[in-house]
Amino acid sequence: MTEPILSVQGVAKTIRGKLIVHPLDFTLQAGQVLALIGGNGAGKSTILRMIAGITQPTAGTIRVAGLEWKRARAAYAGKIGYMPDDFQFGHGLTARETILFYASLRNVSVTKTEEIMELVGLSAVQKQSTASFSKGMRQRLLFAQALLADPPLLVLDEPTNGLDPNWMQSFIQLVNRLKQTGQSMIFSTHHLQVAEETADQAMFLHAGEVKSSGTLASYRDRYGVHGLTGAFHDLNHQAPLATQTSGQRNHQRNH
Repeated sequence: MTEPILSVQGVAKTIRGKLIVHPLDFTLQAGQVLALIGGNGAGKSTILRMIAGITQPTAGTIRVAGLEWKRARAAYAGKIGYMPDDFQFGHGLTARETILFYASLRNVSVTKTEEIMELVGLSAVQKQSTASFSKGMRQRLLFAQALLADPPLLVLDEPTNGLDPNWMQSFIQLVNRLKQTGQSMIFSTHHLQVAEETADQAMFLHAGEVKSSGTLASYRDRYGVHGLTGAFHDLNHQAPLATQTSGQRNHQRNH
């Protein structure tokens, strides 16, 4: 079996004596997408920041494409495209100037930046100041800079926050297109629909602890058409949704 693009082993985070992220283990193969699902304070952003190398785990090991941050920082960073949950770009800079700045840091050509801006739907507004951008437009620009260098692993913190329904659907389509090229991705989300339509695996978190994890297929086998929504209701002790086992669905299709 090929080496996973992301390996998280025994990773935990303690801040001021409080366990923020309980020990967790998981791997992600090339071309796979993992969705982290949970409310505020669930630990999603902390996990992503540790993977991105922004903050270090208190315990455990993270490897990206076989590399550890402590041993090969520059090479490790080059394997990742990171998108924070929000960011205020430099005042007075246009979207084009902003993306060209990031391109210079990653040694990316101007031609490539133009392709990426077209991909995220910002070509028509690239001469506008980022100060005038809505939350959704800033999200798209953040996504653009993460994509610039074609990194093997995208680490995205709430990438669909602030997107209108049309662009949320465009994001889903883009993620699925990137998966076909072998792109790996881990992202956090509050939107179960986005996870349902893009992820291969899902992890439910609460107070820094994994409450449930598995493949999308396993959730659909358990909760039928409701999939992750069924799991969410179950984990939050809400009224259970009507479920169908795979056998029941097959029986209905045959009658």
